[in-house]
Amino acid sequence: MRRIESVLPIVLTAALAACVQAPTRVAPVDPYQPQPYVQIKTPEWAKSATIYQLNTRQFTAEGTFRAAEKQLPRLKALGADIIWLMPIHAIGVKNRKGTLGSPYSVKDYFSVNPEFGTEADLRAFIASAHGLGMKVILDWVANHTAWDNPLVAEHPDWYERDWKGALRPTPWWDWSDIIDLDFRQPGLRKYMTEALKYWVREFDVDGYRCDVAGFVPLDFWNNARAELDAIKPVFMLAEWEMRDMHARAFDMTYAWSWNEAMQNIAAGKADVNKLYVYYSWNESAYPREALRMTYTSNHDANAWEGTAPERYGDALPAAVVLSVVGEGMPLIYNSQEAGESKRLKFFERDPIVWQPHPIGELYASLFALKKQQSALWNGKWGARMVHVPNSNNNKVLSFVRQDERSKVFVVINFTAQPQQVRLHEGLYPGSYVEHFSGERVELAAETSLDLGPWAYRVYLRP
Repeated sequence: MRRIESVLPIVLTAALAACVQAPTRVAPVDPYQPQPYVQIKTPEWAKSATIYQLNTRQFTAEGTFRAAEKQLPRLKALGADIIWLMPIHAIGVKNRKGTLGSPYSVKDYFSVNPEFGTEADLRAFIASAHGLGMKVILDWVANHTAWDNPLVAEHPDWYERDWKGALRPTPWWDWSDIIDLDFRQPGLRKYMTEALKYWVREFDVDGYRCDVAGFVPLDFWNNARAELDAIKPVFMLAEWEMRDMHARAFDMTYAWSWNEAMQNIAAGKADVNKLYVYYSWNESAYPREALRMTYTSNHDANAWEGTAPERYGDALPAAVVLSVVGEGMPLIYNSQEAGESKRLKFFERDPIVWQPHPIGELYASLFALKKQQSALWNGKWGARMVHVPNSNNNKVLSFVRQDERSKVFVVINFTAQPQQVRLHEGLYPGSYVEHFSGERVELAAETSLDLGPWAYRVYLRP
């Protein structure tokens, strides 16, 4: 009998020859069959989620993680599910704006800003949120760093240069406290990906809100998402508005166009047709799985444009209602539930004045409703908005969202004048309970409704 060692070369040669002679055939993809566009999987816990933006510097009188942690039960009772922490890293000193600087001027991606507390404090905040069934995502600034980030000295080739060869801030903006990174450098890409993975692996964060995400190449985000998901399923929000972000990188993008439409309507510069343009675009151009973030305020709007009460006036409650019961995941910026009484300073301490407010009660009621009614869930888990025509389509928005478990019929007057509208077609008729009044109503075909200025009705199938 031959020894095994002497037989192996013969066997391997024969096997190799067989592979060469008879290659594996792969069935061709039918070019006429639609292929799934979205290649990522959004965590199931996001299906009915709402998102709360927390500005640690201003959220409490102390301005710390420990103080903010004590408020988590209140945010849970409000109905918040995802806590978005604004940047938690050490802030640059060189060319700093104001006394404390912008949290978007990152000095060290692996650090915790001592202004907010320690690493242990951040871990405790995240653990407490998880204990309450909430998730925590960090604000991530990949596009630029502070002038005194150690990377400037260690890897000067990782930075973009102006025509003089000098380090430069983001072109055309007055962001003089930061300098842009150059994502053509493979070493930078690896470093930034490892930094993102660090906070997921070591601190158990649940994902990221990515600042000016479109200023960073999409292929970087695509790879980063894959490496993060290999650690645990994450949730990614892009500060950008583009369909392609959803294919392999981001679960949610900003609904900037929705916000612009709402502000123009509130200011009397546009009518409801502006919303029809947004919803048509969103349904036709974006994949079903794509989540869009609808909001009436955030840190940028509050600091640089004005509070939501300033920008929306009497239209604010109606805009809030649509942000929650329409398609999209609603965002609430800290202090909105207290009436958002002031523009929070960006580079200084300026604690929020907390107080009970009707807008807070409205948000709590709507967030609870969103969780109860499966038709109002996010993305693929919820139902599409279907337009219900009415006699004043350019002034009154009316639509139905329904699935096999729930049906919600919404009518909103987006004008400062009373409106009487007659509803058309057969989608809406039926028995309902109006959410806010508790009134039981029967809506027949060609029903007429009287709506006060900026009034809204949310009808639920009992």
